[in-house]
Amino acid sequence: MNGDWLIRGRDGRLCVYLTSDDAVLCRAEQAPGGAWQTSRRVGGDQKVHPVLAVGHGVDAYAHLVSWRPTAPGESGVVHSTHFRPLLSPMDWSSLGHPDRTGDRTGTPAVAVDAQGRAHVFVAAGDGALRMIAQKEKGGWGPWRELEERPETEGAATQGPPVAVVGESGCVEVYTVAGGGILRRRQAEPAKRVAAAGFLRTPVRPGTLRALPTSAEDTTLFYADDSGDLRAWRPGSEPVTVLPVAGPGPVAAVRCELDGREATLLAQRTTDGRAAFAVHRDGEEPADGWTESGPALPDDAEVALAKDDEGRVTAAALSPSTGRLLVARLQPGEPAPAPTAWQEV
Repeated sequence: MNGDWLIRGRDGRLCVYLTSDDAVLCRAEQAPGGAWQTSRRVGGDQKVHPVLAVGHGVDAYAHLVSWRPTAPGESGVVHSTHFRPLLSPMDWSSLGHPDRTGDRTGTPAVAVDAQGRAHVFVAAGDGALRMIAQKEKGGWGPWRELEERPETEGAATQGPPVAVVGESGCVEVYTVAGGGILRRRQAEPAKRVAAAGFLRTPVRPGTLRALPTSAEDTTLFYADDSGDLRAWRPGSEPVTVLPVAGPGPVAAVRCELDGREATLLAQRTTDGRAAFAVHRDGEEPADGWTESGPALPDDAEVALAKDDEGRVTAAALSPSTGRLLVARLQPGEPAPAPTAWQEV
């Protein structure tokens, strides 16, 4: 899964998305802070591959993107919109293939701009990043290849892209290529997504996580090849936050701690537990990880979101088993501590 699969919907209910063998499933709170529904399929009986990208707009609608088998050895990208957690998501609609035809080429990413339009990014068969976006008056534009920087010309995209919409309303997308991280963004809302910078850095593909952290800045978290978690705000040098707790990207959410803005991080540890840390702006490195909860399955991921009352909620989810654990976080040192984990 790529993106924030734990979100708060337009009606205040938390909702999670997960993959199964041939479907995307969703679960939602029956009421904010209440019991959870059982899993429901997205797109009815249509079958998809076990891959999912999730984007969440300012209108609180969720945009879901996956790959669907179309013929033996061939697949196409599909999109669905989920307007409210208790409503059924819309049926999957076809977006075609970034190479016109062929099998899956990479894990998609999706970002939703300030006008509610989804922008879908995926690496094509030749490793170049391509995108397709919703039009202002409905429908979708064509697939197009995004420009490179001289440092990444001809270099294949490694791992999934990460897309985000900054507080300015501009879409940004980050990829690993050519021995570093390539940043592309809109100069203004609704403009073309173009190359905007390159950071030469040792980076582990599949560890990127982007988070808007102010009206001007987006912070990109990534793991380097020494096992450290790094934070990069374009226009400045990356800083070391702390050693990673485990594999894959961190989850991140902005929150207020001791009257100051900070970023709460979460990750599944190599030992299989959830771990939390606080990244305070301008005060690196972080104090360390605080582990919590039971041991999780090997494929479990950890996510963070704010609930209807503004409390930070943590979720741990195993797609292979469908096991979902949820906890609310309360202030603590060195990081907020979860209440008792509940399996829902």
